[in-house]
Amino acid sequence: MCRWIAYRGERTAFEHYVTEPEHSLVTQSLRALESTAGTNGDGFGLGWYGDHPEPGLYRETRPAWSDENLRYLCRHLHSHLFFAHVRAATGTAVTRQNCHPFACGRWLFMHNGFVGSWNRLRRKVEAMIPDALYPSRLGTTDSEAVFLAIVGAGIDKDPIGATSTVLRALCQLVNEDGLSEHLRFTSALSNGHDLYAFRFAANDHANSLYYREDGDQVIAVSEPYDKESDWIEVPPDHVLVARASRRAEIVPLLVAGSVGFEAERKRSQRVIGRI
Repeated sequence: MCRWIAYRGERTAFEHYVTEPEHSLVTQSLRALESTAGTNGDGFGLGWYGDHPEPGLYRETRPAWSDENLRYLCRHLHSHLFFAHVRAATGTAVTRQNCHPFACGRWLFMHNGFVGSWNRLRRKVEAMIPDALYPSRLGTTDSEAVFLAIVGAGIDKDPIGATSTVLRALCQLVNEDGLSEHLRFTSALSNGHDLYAFRFAANDHANSLYYREDGDQVIAVSEPYDKESDWIEVPPDHVLVARASRRAEIVPLLVAGSVGFEAERKRSQRVIGRI
């Protein structure tokens, strides 16, 4: 599966997190430690916020470890909020349009996971994208389609609510006709000020997600890039919420069919039974 890092804090160079650390994202593209895929060589991408409301993007199909441009970019690019992603494809083509992150308006998104039986469900998932947003559909991945569906579900008013709405619909699709297809959704989402990181799965184990907070700096990662002990694991079926100028918090992502939803439902039933 893919590996990624999301940074929000003081303006800094990408290289301190993407290329320099002992277990940097470039190193993870070759030797990931907490991924079902040992290598993530199906392209890479950078997304960042600067002087404009919409994010900048650089995406390439070459493996991160073999592209000399990446080290130059990470040394010279600076931002207060950026995403970096190395890809392990799950059935769709290795093209620039399929590399993460994805952008739509002021929103930036990247994903580690998949929608099971994507070829069978692709048309139904794409039907969740409003017509006005469909021209933004440039690639063929499940990740981009899910992102655009989230944007269309009301992301500007309620990012977590919009994501929950789409995940509920996806859970219904992967479980239709008596099937139990796997769904994994470990992702990062940002509007240039706030950072959201989701860890969710249905009919499967959620992919790993950790974060570190130091003052106004919040870093979310698929796996730690160093051996320091201050990394905190985000529980499955939860969201890391790091709004601008606020402390980060972990909140439940209660989607029907998820482990977290079922645990909360059973807890509520026990409480009601005692009343």
